[in-house]
Amino acid sequence: MNSTPVFVIFVASIFTNNILLASFLGMCSFLVCSNRIDTAFGLGAAVTFVMLFTTMIDYLIYHYVLIPLKLEFLSYIIFIAVIAAFVQFVEMFVERFSPKLYYALGIFLPLITVNCAILGASLFMVLRKYNFAQSTFFGLGSGIGWALAIALMAGLREKMGYSNVPARLRGPGIVMLVTGIIAMAFMGFAGMLKLQ
Repeated sequence: MNSTPVFVIFVASIFTNNILLASFLGMCSFLVCSNRIDTAFGLGAAVTFVMLFTTMIDYLIYHYVLIPLKLEFLSYIIFIAVIAAFVQFVEMFVERFSPKLYYALGIFLPLITVNCAILGASLFMVLRKYNFAQSTFFGLGSGIGWALAIALMAGLREKMGYSNVPARLRGPGIVMLVTGIIAMAFMGFAGMLKLQ
């Protein structure tokens, strides 16, 4: 088992090992849904919720079902099934209690199912040999880190709407450039904490 303290895992997964800015997982919804800050916060909260609970459930299934039955090779399929079930729950919840957010997120809410950041969190949990508490805080920290990154990008994109961006950089060009700059800024935290 990994002996990294839970607090270190939590803080590192938000800043130094941000799943989006360090591993570049979950970029598709990050790039498309970061136009408005309210949409970014909603999607970030949904991703955080799904990532937290799927990491916990995937840990339990992996260690108490798949390993004892020697079915570790099914982990990808099982992890994706758990993610899909939780996304369906979140989608029904958001549609019921926040129709405005539901329509703002559109097709990207059900596409959380295939957000590779969520699957990546579960796979990193297995590869790094985290215990249950470490996996829980890693899932929560990774979700918060992803939400922080999309919220930062949404705020910057709203400000860039009032800026004179060169014609050839408008659209995806400036978004990719700003994403790279944000990733470099987060690398400044690398001296603080690092996950193995």
